[in-house]
Formats: sequence, C-alpha cells, structure tokens
Amino acid sequence: MTKEAIPSPALPKHCSLVEETVQSLGEGIQSGYWKGFLPGERELSERLQVSRRTLRSALEELQRLGWISVLPRQRRRIVAKGSNEQVGNEEKVIAVLCSDSFADASTPITFVMDVLRDKLSKAGFVVEFHSKRACFSSRPAKALDQLVAEHPAAAWLLLGSKEPLQRCFVRRRLPCLVVGSCAAGISLPSVDVDYYSACHHAGGMLWRNGHRRIALVQLADAQGGDVDGEKGLNEALQALPEVQVEVLRHDGTAAHLCALVDQSLRSAKAPTAYLVARPRHVLTVVTHLQRHGKRIPQDVAVISRDDAHYLDSTSPVIARYATNPAGLARRVAMAARQLAETGRLPAKAVRLMPKFVPGETVNVRKK
Repeated sequence: MTKEAIPSPALPKHCSLVEETVQSLGEGIQSGYWKGFLPGERELSERLQVSRRTLRSALEELQRLGWISVLPRQRRRIVAKGSNEQVGNEEKVIAVLCSDSFADASTPITFVMDVLRDKLSKAGFVVEFHSKRACFSSRPAKALDQLVAEHPAAAWLLLGSKEPLQRCFVRRRLPCLVVGSCAAGISLPSVDVDYYSACHHAGGMLWRNGHRRIALVQLADAQGGDVDGEKGLNEALQALPEVQVEVLRHDGTAAHLCALVDQSLRSAKAPTAYLVARPRHVLTVVTHLQRHGKRIPQDVAVISRDDAHYLDSTSPVIARYATNPAGLARRVAMAARQLAETGRLPAKAVRLMPKFVPGETVNVRKK
C-alpha cells in the first residue's frame, strides 16, 4: 500500500495532550504512514499542531515504550513493526490549507481552527493542516497538484486565499470551503465576517460624530473582504455632504504605512478619523499618530475593522468590530462536515455581522 493511500494520524485533543500525541504518533507508525524514520520535530509539530515541548515529551515516551530509537543527530528510527492495515481513507480527511505556519495565525483564526478540529474529530474526521506558500503564489497549479496527490482529502478549507488559488480549485472541481471571501468572479462557498456592513456602520457613525475627512487604511493588494469593506464605507458616505474619503494602500510594512500616515497628516485636509484593517496595522497607526503628538480621540479617532485580544490591553483601548469566534467556528465546522460528507455545498457567501466595541479611541455621541 502506498503512502498516498494512507491518511495521516488523527490530531491530538487538548485533554492529556502528551498522551494524545503519543497515541497519534503510534497510529501513524502502526498504519505505515511513517516508515523507517520519523520526520523532524518541526514537521511533526506542524503536522500534529502541538508545541515542540509537547512533541518531545511524547517522543520520549515512545522511546521508553520501545517504539523508536534515537540515532546521532536526533534521527528517530522506528523500531516497532506497525500494522500495514489501513485505518481510514481520504473520505474522512478534511485538509486546511494556509500560506504560513498555523502557529503564526491570528488569535481568532487559531481559536476557530481549534474548535473546528475538536468538533470534526468528534464526528470521526481527521483534520490535517498544510502550510504551503507555493500554493499562494501567482501560479499555484503545480504546487497544488502535488499537494492534492500526496494528501488526498474529502474537503479542503482555504485560509487567506486569493484569486489564483481559488480559480485552481474551481477548475479542478475540488471540494473546498473558503474561510474568508472569494475574489471577484469566483463562485465557491465561503464563510467570512461581514466587512461591508462593519465599514458601512463605521462610516455613518463617524459622520454623525462630526468627522468629514476619513482615511481607510488597508493593504494595497486588497481582495475579497477588503474590497467589500471599502465599498461599504463609500456607500455609507457617498450621499452625505462635505465628506472626503481617502484610502491609504500600504504594502504591509510599518515603514510604508507610517510614510502614508505622514503624507496624510501633511495634507491641508488631514483626516480626523482612521478606519484600519487588521489589528497589527492599527497598532502602527495609533502609535505613529501619538508620536506626532496627536491626542486620541480628542484630535483624531481610530477604529479597528478587526478584533484581537490584545486591543483590550492598549491605552487608550482601541475601538473595533468583533465577531464571536465560537459562532464563526460553528458555521465553518458545519459547512466543512457537510462538504466532506456530501461532496458539495451551494456556492453562497455566509457573512457574520460583527459587533461594534466602543473602546476609547473614538468619541461616540449618545442618542
């Protein structure tokens, strides 16, 4: 039996994580998924979604039980002879595809994936995580074909995907769910935050509070939800008098973002409010404005379009839009399970409306 036909072992649950990791590694050895030698710690940690510390404790236990032996340079040879009987197939595998290490993902996404793994594992599914930056390039076809051949799955969840990768899934008719928004012209099922409504609400609220010059800060290669948010802000303000909307499109670096903020402040009509996409960029904007001596919110208001737990730890506390991550996780889990079991989902966009958290970086007039 080839390795391609053998699913990877189930991911460990959070209770008794070391023991679950031992069991997961043992299943991989018994099924023949790993033969001869175990992969390196980095690959195993990424595959099983556990820390290096937890993984090492599990490996030490496997060594104590006589399943593996440690050779020079920490290569771990499989000693115990595992069963060649297949314990499952790709029909029970749900694969999550992202561009970078899952450990580097934002806190809300980490929580969503954690809940997703728990719910799907209880339903008998195996959740695999794949970090494949080549699949997120402008030409992802070759990398995607290789990944799908090596790791067949009943359903794919795409995190942070853009038009080229989404179009590849459409052309290959691979069952997938976009966790995020689809690019224009792409017809795939998706689950995301309702950025249109959030930015529409922000625009109207800022106008009611006297702001007539508003800057929207987002990445230059905005797609999907970012495009929806910009549309929502513009449509909220287009019929209102004396309103000027400026879009600061940055390349993701703090230096470029600060340069754009500097440029906006030098304008004769400098913004009095900044609506910023992504929490880490919000921190850059807030601290840079304070570096210029701007009082927040007395001189300028700042709102984060997205949420992160650390925004509660800033001074002043940053106003933002927050989505219930548990609710988002439930919707993703339900859709992923339906896709894996039936092989299809209606190509519709599910959007969850976030709640405005006032914070202290914008003055909100009471009705």
